[in-house]
Amino acid sequence: MLAQLSARRVHRRILETLAYHPEASAPGRHLRELLAFGYRQAISCIFPVFIFGMLSLSHVLSPSWLPRYDFLLLACIGMQIYMYLAGLESKREVLVITVFHLLGLIMEVHKVNVGSWSYPEQAYTKIGGVPLYSGFMYASVASYICQSWKRLDLKMIRWPVAWLSTLVAIAIYGNFMTNAYLPDVRWYITGAIVIVFWRTKVSYATICRKRQMPMIVAFLLIGFFLWLAENIATFLGAWKYAYQHAGWQMVDWHKYTSWSLLIIVSIIIVSQLKIKKYSLLNWWSTVRKEKKEDEAMQEKA
Repeated sequence: MLAQLSARRVHRRILETLAYHPEASAPGRHLRELLAFGYRQAISCIFPVFIFGMLSLSHVLSPSWLPRYDFLLLACIGMQIYMYLAGLESKREVLVITVFHLLGLIMEVHKVNVGSWSYPEQAYTKIGGVPLYSGFMYASVASYICQSWKRLDLKMIRWPVAWLSTLVAIAIYGNFMTNAYLPDVRWYITGAIVIVFWRTKVSYATICRKRQMPMIVAFLLIGFFLWLAENIATFLGAWKYAYQHAGWQMVDWHKYTSWSLLIIVSIIIVSQLKIKKYSLLNWWSTVRKEKKEDEAMQEKA
């Protein structure tokens, strides 16, 4: 409870500082809007930033009797508990993040066992050569999306029908799992994504107005920043690609498309869950309204 009150108090104070002031000059208003947007993005990234912080500090903080990967797992679990207790994530969001953790682990086990990358350090908490903490790197992507959704009041405009977007997500994940044995069809999938999401836009709130961005541009931007994050993660020893064992090298640009596709899967899953949730809420609201109208009619009778 104290953690929740403290986090909310600090958050409220920062938002008050960045609040919209109509008397400010045009450059001043734009600067405040940019800073407010950057701040909301930053706090939406709290889980990913924590993981990168732990990766950089784990060589120093991890006790000698505990393998580094196991230390990272305990740190991630602790952070997840804190975010829930502090009110930063709801039970529903924790459930979504857990699903991403499991999907990520399944893909990690597959990719490690086909030789795509490896986790060379020892750990007690490894399954199929994959440390359990690695699932939190995928979970942190889901955490970012969930946080951004509520902090930036995201809304999807002209989102494709459910079966079509779900089919795209299945195709992307399926290609990830089979491209070691079958032809890699990511460029065909990318073409399909452009067609399916060409008219889709994402609406987001700043301190004074609603803005829109083409969904495809959002996919590319987030994928690019994830690729940058992957370079940092491999530099800090989170995992290694085959060409990095002799010494660190920049992650292949080929992986940029992988991260862009991964974020598309993540956004599709979260968006479909949000749309389903709002549909159920609207249905329940309609039911309650009709019930009240019926009760009012019966009283008049």
